[in-house]
Amino acid sequence: MVLSSKGFGAYDIRGVYPEEVNEELAYRVGRSFVKLFDAEKVAVGHDIRLSGPSISKALIDGLTDAGCDVVDIGQCGTEMIYFATAHLKLDGGIMITASHNPKEYNGMKLVRREARPVSSDTGLKDIEKLVMEGSFKAAETEKGKVENVDILGDYIDHLLSYIDADKLSHLKVVANTGNGAGGPIVEALAKRLPIEVIPVHPEPDGNFPNGVPNPILPENRDATADVVKKEHADIGVAWDGDFDRCFLFDEKGGFIEGYYMVGFLAQAFLKKNPGAKIIYDPRLTWNTIEITEAMGGTPVMCKSGHAFIKDRMRRENAVYGGEMSAHHYFRDFSYCDSGMLVWLIVMQLLSEAKKPLSELMQERMAKFPCSGEINSHVEDAPAILKRLEAEYGPKGEVNHVDGLSVEFDNWRFNLRMSNTEPVIRLNVETRGDAKLLEEKTEELLKKIRE
Repeated sequence: MVLSSKGFGAYDIRGVYPEEVNEELAYRVGRSFVKLFDAEKVAVGHDIRLSGPSISKALIDGLTDAGCDVVDIGQCGTEMIYFATAHLKLDGGIMITASHNPKEYNGMKLVRREARPVSSDTGLKDIEKLVMEGSFKAAETEKGKVENVDILGDYIDHLLSYIDADKLSHLKVVANTGNGAGGPIVEALAKRLPIEVIPVHPEPDGNFPNGVPNPILPENRDATADVVKKEHADIGVAWDGDFDRCFLFDEKGGFIEGYYMVGFLAQAFLKKNPGAKIIYDPRLTWNTIEITEAMGGTPVMCKSGHAFIKDRMRRENAVYGGEMSAHHYFRDFSYCDSGMLVWLIVMQLLSEAKKPLSELMQERMAKFPCSGEINSHVEDAPAILKRLEAEYGPKGEVNHVDGLSVEFDNWRFNLRMSNTEPVIRLNVETRGDAKLLEEKTEELLKKIRE
């Protein structure tokens, strides 16, 4: 079987099956993980992709041939591997998933003890080197054992510990799990909550019969929004395939940008944790900063990306961190991201406020309107960033925490290059000026694409 290093990225391994990610690669990753981290017991799970069980078996063979015991939790979401690793006090965890990529993809996300991420800075490059060197002899130690473990009950109990289920209003919730791994989890939670759940595409199916579950794409949002309007629901929720990202819709079917949800959740956590630190990413910032400071908290900017956010949260002991891409991180969830905690906490906030979600979001959206992330395919991304910094930088405040950010009195923008493709990602926001937002977004896009 052909081996390729193409799938190794900054935060995970991801590529087309079987050309870039396959059973041989998985076997070698298992052997390499044990060697690098001296792992004695590791959790393994997979999402609903068709190649998941086969890759899982090869990975487990690699781990056990290296003398490592395996806790196999079967089909799950990424955050369940984080939970299992920390909850069971294991030496690591490996999740087989390609998240929101097309169905022909698969991959692996790796964590160390305490569910700390394995990124290119913390071992992923070393694993790549070991994998590609490819000298794996028969195990010299006794073969590890495999234990099939059902962690669903403990995981659900932990999720529910974040809210007071008895105080929830009888909300009507549209839950679109997109034929991903989240369907069984939503079903298990719904049985213990005083809410009405209207499921959309709840059956896990790696063929993705209703399209790839990636609700951040505008063309995928109607599948949830239309049902919210038809059923007169209080809220709509949609997840990606491994449900580590959660997207929300108000009672009118309106899509809520992840940016505003960061501020909304920050406010909730600061009520319970006065003076705490909140982590946010540099793409869109003003709303989160204002809310956090008004609540007496400390906003801390961090480069986008789960490995960076999790590391910074640990260093700062931050109670919560959020990215506008709909990744939300929680201190009591081992500083990891969870797509299931988000809708539970939002339902609690809705019940307490006794106001519709659109009303709770409207003020903040009007105060800091934003463009949302706009992608542009370009030939020379670094040259564009350099040119725009030379033009806009002298007139504003510049930072390079993540790409190029330039801030003025009443508007700001962030430009980032993609790590994997010739794409520039633009975000613009203003202080309450929708017309200026439109003008500046159009102005920047024209300069980017000329």
